[in-house]
Amino acid sequence: MRQIPVDTSAATVMVAKNPQPKVKDRRTGEIATDAETGATLMTVDVMFAANDEVEILSLTVPETGISGDLQMGTPVALTGLIARPWENEFNGQKRHGIAFRAVAVTSLVAGAAEPKAA
Repeated sequence: MRQIPVDTSAATVMVAKNPQPKVKDRRTGEIATDAETGATLMTVDVMFAANDEVEILSLTVPETGISGDLQMGTPVALTGLIARPWENEFNGQKRHGIAFRAVAVTSLVAGAAEPKAA
């Protein structure tokens, strides 16, 4: 499947919604896991501002890749962000979109929250 790297160097990125476990099956409540590592997958919604445009992106991130206190409004850095086009057909209707996945989402204020040594 085609993966498109996303350049975040000129973007401002902030948490729009606190991380939540990614649900694999809504009927059973089964939580999604990474096929390679077995890590629990999380969904993090972020505000992505670049080129005078703002989008809310829903990212899939392994739980181990989330660092710092990620609350609404927290500025973050995204590591290894990729976009993956998808398409499926259900009951004769075609759907398509873009899925976003990151290796890590890191709070840019994590160090500021720690007490400083005197």
